[in-house]
Amino acid sequence: MANYYIQSNDNFELIEERKKCSFDTQTLATLYYGGVDKLKKKRDFEKFIENLPEFQNEKPIIFMSRLERFEVNSKKCVAFLEHFFNEVETSNPNEAAMFYEKFFSYEGSPLSLHFFVFLPNILNSMEGKQQEYWLNLVMQKKIIGTYAQTEMGHGTNLRKLETTATYDKESDTFIINSPTTTSTKWWPGNLGKTCNVTIVVAQLYIDGKCYGPHSFMVQIRDFNTHMPLPGITVGDIGPKFAFSSIDNGFIRFNNVKIPRKFMFMKYAQVEKGGKYIKPIHEKAAYGSMVFVRSVMIHQQAQYLAMACTIAIRYSCIRRQGELDDKTKEVKVLDYQTQQYRLFPQLAKTWAFICGGKYILDLYNKVNQEMSSGNTDLLPQLHCLTSGLKAVISYQVGLGIEQCRMSCGGHGYSHASGLPNIYATQIGGCTYEGENMVMLQQCARYIMKIIDTTENNESTLKNNKLFGYFFKNYNNQKHNNIQNIFEKISYYTAIEVKNRLNKLKESGIKHEIAWNECAVDLCQAAKAHIRVFLCFVYNEFIKKIDDLHIKNTLNLLKELWETYELNQISAAALKYNLISGEKLDEIKIEMYNILKKIRPHAVSIVDSFDFSDRDLISVLGRRDGNVYENLLKWAQESELNQYEVLPSHTKYLLPMTNDNKKSKL
Repeated sequence: MANYYIQSNDNFELIEERKKCSFDTQTLATLYYGGVDKLKKKRDFEKFIENLPEFQNEKPIIFMSRLERFEVNSKKCVAFLEHFFNEVETSNPNEAAMFYEKFFSYEGSPLSLHFFVFLPNILNSMEGKQQEYWLNLVMQKKIIGTYAQTEMGHGTNLRKLETTATYDKESDTFIINSPTTTSTKWWPGNLGKTCNVTIVVAQLYIDGKCYGPHSFMVQIRDFNTHMPLPGITVGDIGPKFAFSSIDNGFIRFNNVKIPRKFMFMKYAQVEKGGKYIKPIHEKAAYGSMVFVRSVMIHQQAQYLAMACTIAIRYSCIRRQGELDDKTKEVKVLDYQTQQYRLFPQLAKTWAFICGGKYILDLYNKVNQEMSSGNTDLLPQLHCLTSGLKAVISYQVGLGIEQCRMSCGGHGYSHASGLPNIYATQIGGCTYEGENMVMLQQCARYIMKIIDTTENNESTLKNNKLFGYFFKNYNNQKHNNIQNIFEKISYYTAIEVKNRLNKLKESGIKHEIAWNECAVDLCQAAKAHIRVFLCFVYNEFIKKIDDLHIKNTLNLLKELWETYELNQISAAALKYNLISGEKLDEIKIEMYNILKKIRPHAVSIVDSFDFSDRDLISVLGRRDGNVYENLLKWAQESELNQYEVLPSHTKYLLPMTNDNKKSKL
């Protein structure tokens, strides 16, 4: 079989690794991107973008000031919109997202929220005429939008948002207000200086009655001058952990009037005169939020894939220490400790990829059914996306850190690309729902399932994702690790449910009892997500025809299963699902799997097909020529524009010269 990433002038260490390939990297890349056509389209986009003048002669972005980054990315935005409608099949959201990602990489741009949150909200939450009106403005490039939900004082708890939208019968308008300091919208990307319209999530009031949070379209800047409109106070919130190219902003509203028809009315409506029509399903309007979480799962997996690519390639370049041959240093990837650090992250990457693909398919199915008024699957999707978002974002953060530390001192440098990937990714633990809250949302649905487990007529009894909760586990033998995961999930859920019930039976209010059990409820959610990932991992591999690819991914799947079981061995022992002796055998099996993966590791990460522009990493370069390029990278530092820094001449040099004179 062949690794198609070998080129002349590559570092001989990576050539040696790539020649060991036992599968076709093109086939695995096709599987990762979802088909031959999608892989080809991605590569076509890369070639097209590489030749654009806007991408020439850039210094590394990490050496740019924030204003320089905005200058570069604003120029790219114009080029992006100029070419977007010619190069992209706009009816294909995956193709559109791919073109965007190739243009801006993971650093983001002034159009990030416009494309990935603002537009999906218009498409999913506006009725026909509203859609037509606003999409027409988008197509004419007259508006750039964002989504303003989070406030200074409230984030995940939507019900307590303080921004108000009060219906005024006389003018048939909504009046948007920020009644308190904490009601200031805070964090929305591209809000500070870029957008001229925003979706505002506010509490709807009609005749003094609050109907809860709803979405409204609000123009915030003049379309000609871009100056803020009357009643609008808006700006940038300042430096952040990452996303320096995005102007996360704040905004306050002082009696800002908008037409009644600027409320999003696909689900809930307000008629002229103030009659409120509630949505079919109370969570129907959450479709866009669920969509963003669904996309996040794939995106988070991609961050870990990038980190694994960098760390595994570099671990085959870096030599340190000796084993049997004292005359030659060893590639650090040959050490078991390095394999134990990195290969489980690679195995997790594919588990998360499988989870992401499954969830996006499920989202599309649910969205289609919701269009015809069927919301039956929405609670399941909400449960899964909440739990997956929390579990995956947290584990990806830990995984990237392992990748960074595995690169030694160079991993700490921005030259590795890993600090920037980590800083970009880790925000996913808090945005779009804080992880502890997300786990509890997942757990709420699980608790509802446990309530129905004695009901033989439950529609979930034969459900492939939740049906295992209805099995009779008394004296049932387990045949594989997936069965163990299912039993741990079941027993964890039953245990916390019983404790919750006892607390409530003792007279404690539900909310207080829930808080008393919150840590264990989060564990129940994590246990279910582990079962889900195991299921989709297995299902994904079953469908693969290529035997070499199937064997390779099966190794990763087995590593993921054995690694996860070792991580939760206490629970397996607690519920008498396995003996200590058997656990030791599984641990040794896991170490043997590490050895089996070792020859294929570089070819597996090559198959993610990341370009050097994607990775923005000297350590993870495709050609492996790390050290000479590390030196070139360092020379880009603005400090190296001076042999003697002006600050040194001004302050330190006089001090050292004075000391010399005094000694003389």
